[in-house]
Amino acid sequence: MEKLSKKELHALVSLLDDTDREVKEHVKDKIISLGNDLIPFLEEKWESSFNPDLQKEIEELVHELQFSLLKERLQYWRDSEDKDLLKGLWIINTYQYPDLDFESLNSEMHQIYFEVWTSFKSDISPYDQVRLINNVLFNQLKFSANTKNFHSPANSMISNVIDARRGNPISLCSIYYLVAKKLGLPVYGVNLPNLFVLTYKSNEATFYINAFNKGLIFSRQDINNYLEHLKIEPKEEFFEPCGHVDIVKRSLRNLIVSFEKLSEPEKVEEVRQLLAILEEH
Repeated sequence: MEKLSKKELHALVSLLDDTDREVKEHVKDKIISLGNDLIPFLEEKWESSFNPDLQKEIEELVHELQFSLLKERLQYWRDSEDKDLLKGLWIINTYQYPDLDFESLNSEMHQIYFEVWTSFKSDISPYDQVRLINNVLFNQLKFSANTKNFHSPANSMISNVIDARRGNPISLCSIYYLVAKKLGLPVYGVNLPNLFVLTYKSNEATFYINAFNKGLIFSRQDINNYLEHLKIEPKEEFFEPCGHVDIVKRSLRNLIVSFEKLSEPEKVEEVRQLLAILEEH
């Protein structure tokens, strides 16, 4: 990457205020080509500027650089072998909170797991294990469905869901799933129309869990009834586990709906770009 001195950078950024559109576009391209290392410098310039037009130009550039980094991270995650779910959800989270640090999110998630683990018993039936997890997550830690602001983008941001203890079906299921996996349980995500749930699937027992309804346990027949009610033909994928990429894709689709409801077409378009990265494979 080309290195510019502090003086050259100051001169370059000051040209963002140029009235000549061509000059301005050339400067923007130049700044973008310098990459993410320039973000702290741009943020400093924003803070020290009293020119609202220049501040707006800087904001747009910082967003463009951060969005480009997010896309790179998402491609890297998509091509990684393990496709760690928390990492995938963190990458989405950085769309709204670019400074969110993965390690701090990871330690918050570990704290939730620890709370469950201290109450957990491995020598009880699968149903009782799930009831135990339900008790800690929904009664002690007070996680619950955000029915009041169901379409808020915050419901798709895992850091918000952990802080507010409110989420949508997929974010609550993701937290539940990450805890269950760490406990070594055969729990997986299931992609239902209009609802995301979990399945406990082993030789010993197979049943479903609705984290949006405080971990309600239900059966395959209940899914059949649900699909019948929606007049949707049952497909095998509505009963079987889905992968981490499916979970992240579903989170992005929720985010698209959230921004559509808020009439934010630019954000809708950007999140569609993120979804397209995952649909390339």
